[in-house]
Amino acid sequence: MMRQQVWKTMTDADKAWVHQRGSAAQSADELKPAIHALVEDVRSRGDAALLDALARFDGVEISAAGIAISDDEFDQAMVRIDAGVHKAIKQMIANIRAFNEALFERRQSWTAEIAPGHTIGEKIGPVANAALFCPSGKASYPSVLAQVATPAVVAGVPQLSVIVPPAPGQNGAVDDAVLVVAHELGVRNVYRVNGPAGVAAAAFGTETIPSHGMIIGPGSPPVALAQLEVRSHGVDTVVLGPTESMVVADESADPVLLAADLLNEAEHGTDSTVVLVTAHQSVIDAAAVEVERQAAQLPEQRREAAASALGANGGAILVDSLAEAVDVANWWAAEHCQLAVADPWAVANGIEHAGELLLGQHTPFSVGNFTLGGPAALPTGGWANRAGGITVEQFLKAGAIGHLTADALSAVADSTIALSEHEGFDAHGNAIRLRR
Repeated sequence: MMRQQVWKTMTDADKAWVHQRGSAAQSADELKPAIHALVEDVRSRGDAALLDALARFDGVEISAAGIAISDDEFDQAMVRIDAGVHKAIKQMIANIRAFNEALFERRQSWTAEIAPGHTIGEKIGPVANAALFCPSGKASYPSVLAQVATPAVVAGVPQLSVIVPPAPGQNGAVDDAVLVVAHELGVRNVYRVNGPAGVAAAAFGTETIPSHGMIIGPGSPPVALAQLEVRSHGVDTVVLGPTESMVVADESADPVLLAADLLNEAEHGTDSTVVLVTAHQSVIDAAAVEVERQAAQLPEQRREAAASALGANGGAILVDSLAEAVDVANWWAAEHCQLAVADPWAVANGIEHAGELLLGQHTPFSVGNFTLGGPAALPTGGWANRAGGITVEQFLKAGAIGHLTADALSAVADSTIALSEHEGFDAHGNAIRLRR
């Protein structure tokens, strides 16, 4: 099940395949024309296009009145939810809230006097609105909604909407747990739509769904492509594609736990990518045996996903040293990166590019996904080398503040005039001269 490669003998093509996350990038290219057509259809026909997309792609036929989740559906979800799941949702939200509130305290409005009478600063506040995408095509993901909605609530975004496809095999219903997460966070505008069509609706607006200036949430390649499409129309999107993970391991790694953590993200879907990097062939051999054994116990759909994520798309890479493993980790810039090594804190110092770093085998990916508290909606496709996860900061904007006294203006007047004249803006210079 787990493909094995040796870093020093891999060709440029081999490395490019791993770096582009294997078949995920290939399938995305094939989908672009269809997604473009779908987005334009929603843009021009609104709710009618949403209903057609639900029927065609999700096998769900409803009227326009069923797009918005009703109060009765919220009430029923609160009654039906399993008590244990409800408790887990509350703990998950509490931990995510704690992380983002701590971050929010560090991102407040500020001013500083950099010279006598010369004050600068920022006024920090929430964005005007945001649509939060919660995937549901392969399974239900209340944890995703918690991860993207909690930071938005902490930021104080005044208008929030949730875009969620109906749960698979539930006759058009949205998973109760997703609605409970929305209820716990006070978000009542939840819309039942096809994924890519819902992204278009949130961008352009329809008769039922208002338009939004920001759309955030991970999804399948069709959803990610739809987000890229609407970005060209001025909508702020954070594109998060299929999940991916990397484990950097040394000889101290327990192979049973190592295999469990490799399968953790691999079971998401056939477009997922999972990579093990180690300098020890014995670690790869032991992990491969355990992966086969544990994967055999998974449902067929999850087993097929794992075979693709660890086979065609990813697998094990043998390097010459732990230092080279760190280099490979930075090159790949994983969404999720676990350090299954004897001294994870020391190795973490060398990892510059990862959406999240999970230190040691007592910090598995599943905890990071659900209850750790840090962001789990993270950059994919190598974007971790220039972006971070979804936190309260994504939902804040900063307006610059400036104030000069007359004396402070005098201190910068000559320089302002000189630069105005150099760039050919006479009125800029006059605005200073008239104040002298």
